[in-house]
Amino acid sequence: MTIPNIITILRLVAVPAFILLMLDRDFHLAMLFFVVAGVSDGIDGAIARHFNQTSELGAYLDPVADKSLLLSAFGTLGLVGVIPAWLVVLVFSRDVLIVGGVVLAWLMDRPVAIEPIMVSKVNTVAQIGYVTLVLAGLADYWSVPGLIDFGAILVSVLTMASAGAYLVSWMRHMAEPS
Repeated sequence: MTIPNIITILRLVAVPAFILLMLDRDFHLAMLFFVVAGVSDGIDGAIARHFNQTSELGAYLDPVADKSLLLSAFGTLGLVGVIPAWLVVLVFSRDVLIVGGVVLAWLMDRPVAIEPIMVSKVNTVAQIGYVTLVLAGLADYWSVPGLIDFGAILVSVLTMASAGAYLVSWMRHMAEPS
C-alpha cells in the first residue's frame, strides 16, 4: 500500500461525510471537505510521480474517488435544490453513458481502453470549479452575480462535448473488425 493510495482511500472515505454535511446544509464544512479533497488529489498524484509510487490500484482508485466526490456533490446539491435538476441529470447521464459503453464493450469481448481525453479533463476542471463556486456562495464566502449561471452553462456544454467525444470514439472502436 503506497502513500498516494492511502490518501486516495481517505478521499473516498470522506465522501459520505461530505454528503451528510451538505444534506445538513453545513456548507462551510462541506466546502472545506471539498477543497481538502481537491488538494489531496493533487498531492497524491505529485507524490506518486515524484517518488515513483504509481500503482495499478492507484490508477483505478484515483478516478473512482474523483468521480465519487463530483457525482456526490452534483447529486446532493441538486437534491437540496441548489443547482438545477437538468444539470444533475446531464452530469450523471454522461458518466452512465461512458461506464455503460465500457461495460458493453467488455461484455462483447471488445474491451475499450479507458483514457481521459482533453475535453474530459477540461470538463472535470469546470465541474470542480462550478461546485466550488456554488459552495462558496452557499457558505457566504463570496459570490459573483451571474458567475454561477455561467458556470452551469459552461459545465453543460463541456459535459455534452465530452459525452459526444467518448461516444464517437466508442462507436469507432466497436465498428472496427475484431
